[in-house]
Amino acid sequence: MSERIVVKIGSSSLTSEEGGLNRASITFFASELASRHERGDHVMLVTSGAVAAGFRRIGYGSRPKLVHEKQAAAAVGQALLMQAYQEALGEYGLVAAQILLTRADFSNRRRIQNALMTIEELLKRRIIPIINENDTVATDELVLKFGDNDNLSALVAAMTKAAKLVIITDMDGLYTEDPRKNPQAVKIERVEQISEDILKLAGGAGSSVGTGGMRSKIEAARIAMRGGVQTFIGKVQQVGDLKLAVEGCGRGTYFDTKLHSLSMKKQWLGFHSMPIGRITVDDGAVAALLIGGKSLLPAGVTASEGDFHPGDIVEVVNRQHEVLGRGVVNYASWQLLAAAGLGSEEVARRLEVPRIEVIHRDEWVTLKS
Repeated sequence: MSERIVVKIGSSSLTSEEGGLNRASITFFASELASRHERGDHVMLVTSGAVAAGFRRIGYGSRPKLVHEKQAAAAVGQALLMQAYQEALGEYGLVAAQILLTRADFSNRRRIQNALMTIEELLKRRIIPIINENDTVATDELVLKFGDNDNLSALVAAMTKAAKLVIITDMDGLYTEDPRKNPQAVKIERVEQISEDILKLAGGAGSSVGTGGMRSKIEAARIAMRGGVQTFIGKVQQVGDLKLAVEGCGRGTYFDTKLHSLSMKKQWLGFHSMPIGRITVDDGAVAALLIGGKSLLPAGVTASEGDFHPGDIVEVVNRQHEVLGRGVVNYASWQLLAAAGLGSEEVARRLEVPRIEVIHRDEWVTLKS
């Protein structure tokens, strides 16, 4: 049966250390994508590489550091990148479509819904969407936004309800230690829950031409898993490697999930919304939210921060300040301060609120594994 697959390729896999596109790499990846397309899969590509592809052509001696220089390099490099993909995929009779997104697009429910409709139409027409961050208009530091598009690929996979996310890297998966430094390091074949210990194994920054490291890929896997998407992180360097990665026997680590895909509303709430307040809850409320699937009642609230109103998005944390999830709050901040720790009947006598639940379970998304 055909599947929806998101493949993410980073800068280091597409360009040389000195900058500029590696045409042989793009030809290889186009061949791998074409093989999945021919099988009947609906393939989406999330690609980095615009800055790395363009900085030499624009005249910089090395990858630029200033934001406006990076954006100028991306403006040149994005055109080169798409031209290379179009030519390589065209050898297989395939058409590619460019889609550029920013964080702001995901934060706006209407804009991201329009982006999804565009992708759906392209897939229906058997066209391969090629998705990248719109570096030339992004307002934050390029290095701080999507982590070399790792998080972007996870968000796209969840948004499109993909079956698989394949994040290609130069490491054949996650190890207990860096295998380049310790040959006794053991590869972790499968992960079912991303704990803090797993994140600690991931290390730090990426290569000189990219901005993502293993940690950003693990964080992307966590987003994808919350959206019901199985994720593979590893190598695709030889003919047939993408087939092996998709079919469960690739050279990397698999991040499995038993969760189902989230609705667009809950995806926006959990991954794209901007919380303007924070609520701390007791252990009983933690269990009710994470295990019992219950709503958050005022009795479980111990503290709140921020100035919010009914209908706003707030973050919920436990006593250790670990984020549990996000939800739509039914109380104004001053009301919640007055109601914290009280039983529902007492709150109903003291306050006029639209509903007694602080956050109803239908307006809640869990973010803790």
